[in-house]
Amino acid sequence: MRRPGTGAALVVAALTLTGVFVPATATAAPTGDPAARESSRIPTLARLLGRQALPAGDGWAADGTGTTGGSAATTDQVHVVTTRAELVDALGGDNATNRTNAIPKIIYVDGTVDGFERPDGTLLDCADLADPEYTLDAYLAAYEPAVWGRVAPSGPVEAARVRSVANQTRQTQINVGANTTIVGLGGARLTGLTLMIDSVANVIVRNLTLDDARDCFPAWSPTDGDAGNWNSQYDQISVRRSEHVWIDHNTFTDGDNPDSAQPVHFGRPYQVHDGSLDITHTASLVTASWNRFVGRDKVMLIGSSNTVGPDVGRLNVTLHHNLFDGTLQRLPRVRFGQVDLWNNHYRLAGDGFEYAIGVGVRSAVYAENNFFSLGAGVAAEDLLYDWGGTAVTARGTWVRTAGDRARPVDLVAAYNATHEVDLSPDAGWTPTLRRGPVLPAPLVPLAVDTLAGADRLLR
Repeated sequence: MRRPGTGAALVVAALTLTGVFVPATATAAPTGDPAARESSRIPTLARLLGRQALPAGDGWAADGTGTTGGSAATTDQVHVVTTRAELVDALGGDNATNRTNAIPKIIYVDGTVDGFERPDGTLLDCADLADPEYTLDAYLAAYEPAVWGRVAPSGPVEAARVRSVANQTRQTQINVGANTTIVGLGGARLTGLTLMIDSVANVIVRNLTLDDARDCFPAWSPTDGDAGNWNSQYDQISVRRSEHVWIDHNTFTDGDNPDSAQPVHFGRPYQVHDGSLDITHTASLVTASWNRFVGRDKVMLIGSSNTVGPDVGRLNVTLHHNLFDGTLQRLPRVRFGQVDLWNNHYRLAGDGFEYAIGVGVRSAVYAENNFFSLGAGVAAEDLLYDWGGTAVTARGTWVRTAGDRARPVDLVAAYNATHEVDLSPDAGWTPTLRRGPVLPAPLVPLAVDTLAGADRLLR
Protein backbone atom coordinates (compact mmCIF):
# COMPACT_ATOMS: atom_id res chain seq x y z
CA MET A 1 0.00 0.00 0.00
CA ARG A 2 1.32 3.46 -0.87
CA ARG A 3 2.13 5.52 2.20
CA PRO A 4 0.25 8.80 2.69
CA GLY A 5 1.96 11.64 0.92
CA THR A 6 4.03 9.52 -1.41
CA GLY A 7 1.76 10.37 -4.38
CA ALA A 8 2.87 14.00 -4.18
CA ALA A 9 6.48 12.95 -3.82
CA LEU A 10 6.25 10.72 -6.89
CA VAL A 11 4.74 13.49 -8.97
CA VAL A 12 7.42 15.94 -7.86
CA ALA A 13 10.04 13.36 -8.80
CA ALA A 14 8.44 12.83 -12.21
CA LEU A 15 8.19 16.55 -12.81
CA THR A 16 11.83 16.95 -11.90
CA LEU A 17 12.92 14.14 -14.23
CA THR A 18 10.91 15.53 -17.14
CA GLY A 19 12.49 18.94 -16.62
CA VAL A 20 9.29 20.84 -15.85
CA PHE A 21 9.31 21.13 -12.04
CA VAL A 22 10.92 24.42 -11.15
CA PRO A 23 9.72 25.42 -7.67
CA ALA A 24 12.13 28.34 -7.48
CA THR A 25 10.48 30.09 -10.43
CA ALA A 26 6.93 28.77 -10.50
CA THR A 27 4.22 31.30 -9.72
CA ALA A 28 2.60 30.65 -6.36
CA ALA A 29 -1.14 30.02 -6.27
CA PRO A 30 -3.01 33.06 -5.00
CA THR A 31 -4.49 33.22 -1.54
CA GLY A 32 -7.99 34.43 -0.83
CA ASP A 33 -11.52 33.07 -0.58
CA PRO A 34 -11.28 29.39 0.41
CA ALA A 35 -14.47 28.76 -1.58
CA ALA A 36 -12.82 29.91 -4.80
CA ARG A 37 -12.94 27.25 -7.47
CA GLU A 38 -9.16 27.10 -7.72
CA SER A 39 -8.98 25.99 -4.07
CA SER A 40 -12.13 23.91 -3.78
CA ARG A 41 -12.20 21.89 -7.01
CA ILE A 42 -8.58 21.56 -8.14
CA PRO A 43 -6.08 19.20 -6.52
CA THR A 44 -2.92 20.83 -5.24
CA LEU A 45 -0.64 19.20 -7.81
CA ALA A 46 -2.91 20.17 -10.69
CA ARG A 47 -2.97 23.71 -9.36
CA LEU A 48 0.83 23.68 -9.46
CA LEU A 49 0.78 22.61 -13.11
CA GLY A 50 -1.69 25.34 -14.02
CA ARG A 51 0.48 28.02 -12.47
CA GLN A 52 3.69 26.83 -14.07
CA ALA A 53 5.46 28.56 -16.93
CA LEU A 54 7.70 26.83 -19.45
CA PRO A 55 11.11 26.46 -17.79
CA ALA A 56 13.87 28.71 -19.09
CA GLY A 57 15.79 27.25 -22.01
CA ASP A 58 13.23 24.54 -22.77
CA GLY A 59 13.22 24.67 -26.55
CA TRP A 60 12.17 27.28 -29.03
CA ALA A 61 9.10 28.33 -27.00
CA ALA A 62 11.55 29.57 -24.32
CA ASP A 63 13.19 32.01 -26.73
CA GLY A 64 12.96 35.70 -25.90
CA THR A 65 10.10 36.38 -23.49
CA GLY A 66 9.44 32.67 -22.93
CA THR A 67 6.03 31.08 -22.49
CA THR A 68 3.97 31.65 -19.35
CA GLY A 69 0.46 30.87 -20.57
CA GLY A 70 -2.17 31.87 -18.04
CA SER A 71 0.11 31.59 -15.00
CA ALA A 72 -0.70 35.17 -13.98
CA ALA A 73 -4.48 34.57 -13.95
CA THR A 74 -6.47 36.06 -11.11
CA THR A 75 -8.70 33.67 -9.15
CA ASP A 76 -11.80 34.72 -11.10
CA GLN A 77 -10.05 33.59 -14.30
CA VAL A 78 -9.38 30.05 -13.03
CA HIS A 79 -12.04 27.67 -14.35
CA VAL A 80 -12.98 24.01 -14.13
CA VAL A 81 -14.91 22.86 -17.20
CA THR A 82 -16.83 19.66 -17.88
CA THR A 83 -18.72 20.52 -21.08
CA ARG A 84 -18.12 22.22 -24.41
CA ALA A 85 -20.28 25.16 -23.35
CA GLU A 86 -18.24 25.63 -20.17
CA LEU A 87 -14.98 25.44 -22.15
CA VAL A 88 -16.16 28.12 -24.57
CA ASP A 89 -17.34 30.28 -21.68
CA ALA A 90 -14.01 29.93 -19.85
CA LEU A 91 -12.15 30.96 -23.00
CA GLY A 92 -14.11 34.21 -23.15
CA GLY A 93 -17.76 33.42 -23.77
CA ASP A 94 -18.12 33.57 -27.57
CA ASN A 95 -16.34 30.96 -29.66
CA ALA A 96 -16.42 33.25 -32.70
CA THR A 97 -14.36 35.93 -30.93
CA ASN A 98 -12.54 34.06 -28.16
CA ARG A 99 -9.19 34.14 -29.93
CA THR A 100 -9.11 37.91 -29.29
CA ASN A 101 -9.50 37.37 -25.53
CA ALA A 102 -6.00 37.95 -24.10
CA ILE A 103 -6.94 37.99 -20.40
CA PRO A 104 -4.68 35.54 -18.52
CA LYS A 105 -6.72 32.44 -17.78
CA ILE A 106 -6.22 28.90 -16.49
CA ILE A 107 -8.71 26.24 -17.57
CA TYR A 108 -8.85 22.79 -16.00
CA VAL A 109 -10.67 20.11 -17.97
CA ASP A 110 -12.52 17.60 -15.79
CA GLY A 111 -13.81 14.46 -17.51
CA THR A 112 -14.71 14.38 -21.21
CA VAL A 113 -15.51 17.46 -23.27
CA ASP A 114 -17.12 16.59 -26.62
CA GLY A 115 -16.96 19.06 -29.50
CA PHE A 116 -20.27 17.73 -30.84
CA GLU A 117 -22.12 18.59 -27.64
CA ARG A 118 -25.13 20.89 -27.77
CA PRO A 119 -25.72 23.44 -25.00
CA ASP A 120 -28.32 21.08 -23.48
CA GLY A 121 -25.77 18.27 -23.24
CA THR A 122 -27.08 16.11 -26.07
CA LEU A 123 -24.76 15.21 -28.92
CA LEU A 124 -24.96 16.23 -32.55
CA ASP A 125 -23.99 13.86 -35.32
CA CYS A 126 -22.68 14.57 -38.80
CA ALA A 127 -26.19 14.59 -40.28
CA ASP A 128 -27.15 17.41 -37.91
CA LEU A 129 -24.31 19.55 -39.26
CA ALA A 130 -24.85 18.77 -42.95
CA ASP A 131 -26.25 21.40 -45.26
CA PRO A 132 -29.73 20.37 -46.51
CA GLU A 133 -28.31 19.95 -50.03
CA TYR A 134 -25.42 17.69 -48.98
CA THR A 135 -25.28 13.92 -48.59
CA LEU A 136 -22.27 11.68 -49.02
CA ASP A 137 -24.21 9.59 -51.55
CA ALA A 138 -24.89 12.70 -53.64
CA TYR A 139 -21.24 13.72 -53.41
CA LEU A 140 -20.01 10.30 -54.51
CA ALA A 141 -22.43 10.27 -57.42
CA ALA A 142 -21.47 13.77 -58.55
CA TYR A 143 -17.69 13.35 -58.50
CA GLU A 144 -17.14 9.73 -59.51
CA PRO A 145 -13.75 9.97 -61.28
CA ALA A 146 -14.84 7.84 -64.23
CA VAL A 147 -17.49 10.45 -64.96
CA TRP A 148 -16.24 13.69 -63.43
CA GLY A 149 -12.57 13.24 -64.35
CA ARG A 150 -9.43 14.44 -62.60
CA VAL A 151 -10.44 18.02 -61.91
CA ALA A 152 -11.36 19.58 -58.59
CA PRO A 153 -15.02 19.20 -57.57
CA SER A 154 -17.22 22.20 -58.26
CA GLY A 155 -20.90 22.95 -58.56
CA PRO A 156 -23.85 22.76 -56.18
CA VAL A 157 -22.93 19.57 -54.32
CA GLU A 158 -19.39 20.78 -53.60
CA ALA A 159 -20.83 24.14 -52.52
CA ALA A 160 -23.15 22.28 -50.14
CA ARG A 161 -20.17 20.37 -48.75
CA VAL A 162 -18.33 23.65 -48.12
CA ARG A 163 -21.37 25.03 -46.27
CA SER A 164 -21.46 21.83 -44.21
CA VAL A 165 -17.78 22.30 -43.31
CA ALA A 166 -18.58 25.83 -42.14
CA ASN A 167 -21.31 24.42 -39.90
CA GLN A 168 -18.90 21.93 -38.37
CA THR A 169 -16.15 24.53 -37.93
CA ARG A 170 -18.48 26.71 -35.87
CA GLN A 171 -19.30 23.71 -33.69
CA THR A 172 -16.08 21.72 -33.26
CA GLN A 173 -13.26 24.23 -33.76
CA ILE A 174 -12.61 25.76 -30.33
CA ASN A 175 -10.72 29.05 -30.53
CA VAL A 176 -8.06 29.74 -27.90
CA GLY A 177 -6.88 33.24 -27.01
CA ALA A 178 -3.52 34.51 -25.83
CA ASN A 179 -2.19 34.07 -22.28
CA THR A 180 -4.07 30.81 -21.74
CA THR A 181 -3.18 27.59 -19.95
CA ILE A 182 -5.35 24.50 -20.45
CA VAL A 183 -4.63 21.56 -18.15
CA GLY A 184 -6.40 18.23 -17.89
CA LEU A 185 -7.26 16.81 -14.51
CA GLY A 186 -6.83 13.06 -14.14
CA GLY A 187 -8.42 11.23 -17.09
CA ALA A 188 -9.41 14.44 -18.89
CA ARG A 189 -10.28 14.02 -22.57
CA LEU A 190 -11.14 16.33 -25.46
CA THR A 191 -12.96 14.42 -28.18
CA GLY A 192 -14.35 15.46 -31.55
CA LEU A 193 -12.85 18.93 -31.45
CA THR A 194 -9.92 21.04 -32.59
CA LEU A 195 -8.06 23.41 -30.29
CA MET A 196 -7.35 26.28 -32.68
CA ILE A 197 -4.44 28.49 -31.60
CA ASP A 198 -4.48 31.13 -34.33
CA SER A 199 -2.91 34.60 -34.37
CA VAL A 200 -2.13 34.60 -30.65
CA ALA A 201 0.86 34.26 -28.34
CA ASN A 202 1.62 32.57 -25.05
CA VAL A 203 -0.46 29.38 -24.80
CA ILE A 204 0.15 26.19 -22.79
CA VAL A 205 -1.73 22.89 -23.23
CA ARG A 206 -0.91 20.02 -20.84
CA ASN A 207 -2.08 16.65 -19.58
CA LEU A 208 -4.94 16.04 -21.99
CA THR A 209 -5.99 13.08 -24.10
CA LEU A 210 -7.22 14.32 -27.48
CA ASP A 211 -9.08 11.88 -29.70
CA ASP A 212 -11.17 11.62 -32.85
CA ALA A 213 -11.14 15.16 -34.25
CA ARG A 214 -13.15 13.77 -37.14
CA ASP A 215 -14.18 15.58 -40.28
CA CYS A 216 -17.79 14.85 -41.22
CA PHE A 217 -17.28 16.16 -44.76
CA PRO A 218 -13.88 15.16 -46.25
CA ALA A 219 -12.99 16.64 -49.64
CA TRP A 220 -12.09 14.58 -52.69
CA SER A 221 -8.81 15.82 -54.21
CA PRO A 222 -8.45 14.04 -57.57
CA THR A 223 -4.98 15.45 -58.32
CA ASP A 224 -3.47 14.61 -54.92
CA GLY A 225 -1.09 11.80 -55.82
CA ASP A 226 -1.39 9.37 -58.70
CA ALA A 227 -4.92 8.24 -57.86
CA GLY A 228 -6.36 11.12 -55.84
CA ASN A 229 -6.98 11.24 -52.11
CA TRP A 230 -9.60 12.14 -49.55
CA ASN A 231 -8.47 15.03 -47.35
CA SER A 232 -9.92 16.18 -44.06
CA GLN A 233 -9.69 19.55 -42.40
CA TYR A 234 -9.52 19.23 -38.64
CA ASP A 235 -6.39 18.78 -36.53
CA GLN A 236 -6.47 17.92 -32.86
CA ILE A 237 -4.36 20.99 -32.09
CA SER A 238 -3.64 23.54 -34.81
CA VAL A 239 -1.08 26.29 -34.24
CA ARG A 240 -1.27 29.00 -36.91
CA ARG A 241 0.23 32.50 -37.05
CA SER A 242 1.09 32.12 -33.36
CA GLU A 243 4.19 31.94 -31.21
CA HIS A 244 5.33 30.96 -27.73
CA VAL A 245 3.27 27.78 -27.47
CA TRP A 246 4.07 24.84 -25.18
CA ILE A 247 2.34 21.50 -25.79
CA ASP A 248 3.31 19.10 -23.00
CA HIS A 249 2.37 15.65 -21.68
CA ASN A 250 -0.64 15.09 -23.92
CA THR A 251 -1.85 11.93 -25.68
CA PHE A 252 -3.13 12.09 -29.26
CA THR A 253 -5.21 9.21 -30.67
CA ASP A 254 -8.11 8.45 -33.00
CA GLY A 255 -9.87 6.66 -30.14
CA ASP A 256 -12.28 3.99 -31.35
CA ASN A 257 -12.62 5.58 -34.81
CA PRO A 258 -9.31 4.94 -36.62
CA ASP A 259 -8.84 5.79 -40.27
CA SER A 260 -8.05 2.12 -40.86
CA ALA A 261 -11.70 1.34 -40.12
CA GLN A 262 -13.08 3.80 -42.68
CA PRO A 263 -14.56 2.68 -46.02
CA VAL A 264 -12.92 3.04 -49.42
CA HIS A 265 -14.47 5.47 -51.93
CA PHE A 266 -13.15 6.14 -55.43
CA GLY A 267 -10.55 3.46 -54.75
CA ARG A 268 -8.96 5.46 -51.92
CA PRO A 269 -9.35 5.33 -48.11
CA TYR A 270 -12.02 7.71 -46.90
CA GLN A 271 -9.82 9.61 -44.44
CA VAL A 272 -11.69 11.55 -41.75
CA HIS A 273 -8.71 12.75 -39.68
CA ASP A 274 -5.96 15.27 -40.37
CA GLY A 275 -3.02 16.12 -38.11
CA SER A 276 -2.40 15.61 -34.42
CA LEU A 277 -0.40 18.80 -33.92
CA ASP A 278 0.10 20.96 -37.02
CA ILE A 279 2.23 24.12 -36.85
CA THR A 280 1.67 26.23 -39.95
CA HIS A 281 1.04 29.64 -41.53
CA THR A 282 4.11 31.44 -40.08
CA ALA A 283 3.74 30.00 -36.57
CA SER A 284 6.98 29.75 -34.62
CA LEU A 285 8.61 29.32 -31.21
CA VAL A 286 6.82 26.11 -30.26
CA THR A 287 7.98 23.40 -27.85
CA ALA A 288 6.25 20.00 -27.86
CA SER A 289 7.54 17.81 -25.03
CA TRP A 290 6.66 14.46 -23.46
CA ASN A 291 3.63 13.85 -25.69
CA ARG A 292 2.36 10.46 -26.88
CA PHE A 293 1.10 10.07 -30.47
CA VAL A 294 -0.63 6.71 -30.84
CA GLY A 295 -1.83 4.89 -33.95
CA ARG A 296 -2.32 7.98 -36.09
CA ASP A 297 -1.63 8.50 -39.79
CA LYS A 298 -0.77 12.19 -40.32
CA VAL A 299 0.84 13.39 -37.11
CA MET A 300 2.67 16.71 -37.42
CA LEU A 301 3.01 19.13 -40.32
CA ILE A 302 5.41 22.02 -39.76
CA GLY A 303 4.82 24.48 -42.60
CA SER A 304 1.93 24.07 -45.01
CA SER A 305 3.27 25.50 -48.29
CA ASN A 306 6.40 25.31 -50.43
CA THR A 307 6.02 28.97 -51.36
CA VAL A 308 9.01 31.06 -50.32
CA GLY A 309 7.63 34.05 -48.45
CA PRO A 310 6.38 34.73 -44.92
CA ASP A 311 7.44 31.31 -43.57
CA VAL A 312 11.13 32.10 -44.09
CA GLY A 313 12.71 32.57 -40.65
CA ARG A 314 9.64 31.14 -38.93
CA LEU A 315 8.42 27.60 -38.07
CA ASN A 316 11.10 27.12 -35.39
CA VAL A 317 10.01 24.16 -33.27
CA THR A 318 11.50 21.88 -30.61
CA LEU A 319 10.32 18.28 -30.15
CA HIS A 320 11.79 16.35 -27.25
CA HIS A 321 10.87 13.24 -25.28
CA ASN A 322 7.84 12.45 -27.41
CA LEU A 323 6.65 8.92 -28.19
CA PHE A 324 5.50 8.18 -31.75
CA ASP A 325 3.77 4.82 -31.34
CA GLY A 326 2.38 3.03 -34.39
CA THR A 327 2.21 6.29 -36.35
CA LEU A 328 2.59 6.36 -40.12
CA GLN A 329 3.98 9.68 -41.40
CA ARG A 330 4.83 13.33 -40.63
CA LEU A 331 6.88 12.67 -37.49
CA PRO A 332 7.26 15.53 -38.38
CA ARG A 333 7.21 16.77 -42.00
CA VAL A 334 9.07 20.08 -42.08
CA ARG A 335 9.27 23.09 -44.37
CA PHE A 336 11.55 26.11 -43.76
CA GLY A 337 11.89 25.84 -39.98
CA GLN A 338 14.84 25.17 -37.73
CA VAL A 339 13.41 22.10 -36.00
CA ASP A 340 15.21 20.44 -33.09
CA LEU A 341 14.34 16.76 -32.52
CA TRP A 342 16.07 15.20 -29.54
CA ASN A 343 15.47 12.23 -27.27
CA ASN A 344 12.28 11.11 -29.00
CA HIS A 345 11.25 7.45 -29.25
CA TYR A 346 9.80 6.18 -32.52
CA ARG A 347 8.01 2.82 -32.19
CA LEU A 348 7.02 2.08 -35.77
CA ALA A 349 5.35 -0.92 -37.41
CA GLY A 350 5.40 -1.91 -41.06
CA ASP A 351 1.69 -1.93 -41.86
CA GLY A 352 0.94 1.37 -43.61
CA PHE A 353 4.13 3.09 -42.45
CA GLU A 354 5.42 5.73 -44.91
CA TYR A 355 8.26 7.68 -43.28
CA ALA A 356 9.29 9.37 -40.05
CA ILE A 357 11.07 12.67 -40.72
CA GLY A 358 10.06 14.59 -43.85
CA VAL A 359 12.81 16.88 -45.11
CA GLY A 360 10.96 19.65 -46.95
CA VAL A 361 11.76 22.85 -48.78
CA ARG A 362 14.45 24.91 -47.01
CA SER A 363 14.00 22.90 -43.83
CA ALA A 364 16.78 22.63 -41.25
CA VAL A 365 16.14 19.60 -39.05
CA TYR A 366 18.63 18.79 -36.28
CA ALA A 367 17.93 15.30 -34.91
CA GLU A 368 19.99 14.10 -31.95
CA ASN A 369 19.95 10.97 -29.79
CA ASN A 370 16.60 9.65 -31.00
CA PHE A 371 15.73 5.95 -30.75
CA PHE A 372 13.81 4.01 -33.41
CA SER A 373 12.15 0.67 -32.60
CA LEU A 374 11.18 -0.79 -35.97
CA GLY A 375 8.74 -3.57 -36.74
CA ALA A 376 8.91 -5.94 -39.66
CA GLY A 377 9.01 -4.18 -43.01
CA VAL A 378 10.61 -0.95 -41.79
CA ALA A 379 14.34 -0.32 -42.25
CA ALA A 380 16.65 2.54 -41.31
CA GLU A 381 16.72 3.84 -44.90
CA ASP A 382 12.92 4.33 -44.73
CA LEU A 383 13.01 6.82 -41.86
CA LEU A 384 13.86 9.95 -43.86
CA TYR A 385 11.89 11.23 -46.84
CA ASP A 386 12.93 13.96 -49.23
CA TRP A 387 10.08 16.43 -49.78
CA GLY A 388 12.30 18.89 -51.61
CA GLY A 389 14.84 19.57 -48.88
CA THR A 390 18.59 19.33 -49.14
CA ALA A 391 20.02 18.64 -45.68
CA VAL A 392 19.36 17.15 -42.26
CA THR A 393 21.66 16.71 -39.28
CA ALA A 394 21.20 13.35 -37.56
CA ARG A 395 23.52 12.53 -34.66
CA GLY A 396 23.54 9.77 -32.05
CA THR A 397 20.66 7.81 -33.59
CA TRP A 398 20.05 4.24 -32.46
CA VAL A 399 17.83 1.74 -34.27
CA ARG A 400 16.45 -1.60 -33.18
CA THR A 401 14.98 -3.54 -36.11
CA ALA A 402 12.70 -6.54 -35.75
CA GLY A 403 14.66 -9.56 -34.53
CA ASP A 404 17.91 -7.63 -34.10
CA ARG A 405 19.79 -5.82 -31.36
CA ALA A 406 19.82 -2.05 -31.01
CA ARG A 407 22.74 -0.37 -32.73
CA PRO A 408 23.89 3.13 -33.74
CA VAL A 409 22.91 4.14 -37.27
CA ASP A 410 23.85 7.06 -39.48
CA LEU A 411 20.39 7.96 -40.78
CA VAL A 412 21.61 10.22 -43.57
CA ALA A 413 24.11 7.65 -44.83
CA ALA A 414 21.46 4.92 -44.73
CA TYR A 415 19.09 7.11 -46.74
CA ASN A 416 21.73 8.16 -49.26
CA ALA A 417 22.81 4.56 -49.85
CA THR A 418 19.38 3.64 -51.21
CA HIS A 419 18.17 6.89 -52.86
CA GLU A 420 19.39 8.68 -55.95
CA VAL A 421 19.50 12.26 -54.68
CA ASP A 422 21.69 12.58 -51.60
CA LEU A 423 20.87 14.65 -48.56
CA SER A 424 23.65 16.66 -46.94
CA PRO A 425 24.38 15.64 -43.32
CA ASP A 426 24.69 19.28 -42.17
CA ALA A 427 21.52 21.31 -41.68
CA GLY A 428 23.59 24.42 -41.03
CA TRP A 429 22.78 25.20 -37.39
CA THR A 430 23.23 23.88 -33.86
CA PRO A 431 20.46 24.12 -31.23
CA THR A 432 21.16 26.03 -28.04
CA LEU A 433 17.73 26.04 -26.37
CA ARG A 434 17.66 22.76 -24.46
CA ARG A 435 16.90 22.11 -20.82
CA GLY A 436 18.46 19.23 -18.94
CA PRO A 437 20.89 16.62 -20.20
CA VAL A 438 20.51 14.96 -23.59
CA LEU A 439 20.14 11.27 -22.75
CA PRO A 440 22.14 8.67 -24.63
CA ALA A 441 19.76 7.19 -27.20
CA PRO A 442 19.67 3.68 -25.61
CA LEU A 443 18.11 5.22 -22.47
CA VAL A 444 15.39 7.08 -24.36
CA PRO A 445 12.77 4.27 -24.60
CA LEU A 446 12.77 3.70 -20.84
CA ALA A 447 12.37 7.38 -19.97
CA VAL A 448 9.93 8.31 -22.73
CA ASP A 449 7.72 5.21 -22.63
CA THR A 450 7.34 5.63 -18.88
CA LEU A 451 6.71 9.37 -18.63
CA ALA A 452 5.32 10.63 -21.96
CA GLY A 453 1.64 11.28 -22.44
CA ALA A 454 -1.39 12.38 -20.45
CA ASP A 455 -1.91 11.31 -16.83
CA ARG A 456 1.79 10.71 -16.19
CA LEU A 457 2.11 13.91 -14.14
CA LEU A 458 -0.91 13.47 -11.85
CA ARG A 459 -0.87 9.72 -11.11
